[in-house]
Amino acid sequence: MGRHTKGGISYNCGLDAAVDVVGGKWKPLILWALHDGTYRFGELRRRVDGVTEKVLVQQLRELETDGIVHREVYGEVPPRVEYSLTPRGQALNTALTPLGEWGEAHMEWILEVKAASRSVA
Repeated sequence: MGRHTKGGISYNCGLDAAVDVVGGKWKPLILWALHDGTYRFGELRRRVDGVTEKVLVQQLRELETDGIVHREVYGEVPPRVEYSLTPRGQALNTALTPLGEWGEAHMEWILEVKAASRSVA
């Protein structure tokens, strides 16, 4: 593992680079919502429970810029826009699957730990 640098951006390892692309609360949930197909914005918003329209737009733009999400604009009236995963996005989603499985397997423990830490604060 060496430091990788390009254009003023640097990463210590592959995990550092991956977290930069998918970090935050919403991006993994957006990726998961797109795992099985192509969706219009309204459909996607319903699939990502709790996300605001503003945040979803921002996160989709970032994922598109990073080459993870494909945005297709159809020249119709009214305009139709659909979102899907690129091949790189599909690969990233596959890589996140074990993390989601770990979370499912340990969810009760995580809830207990988080609840206990909040009651102390």
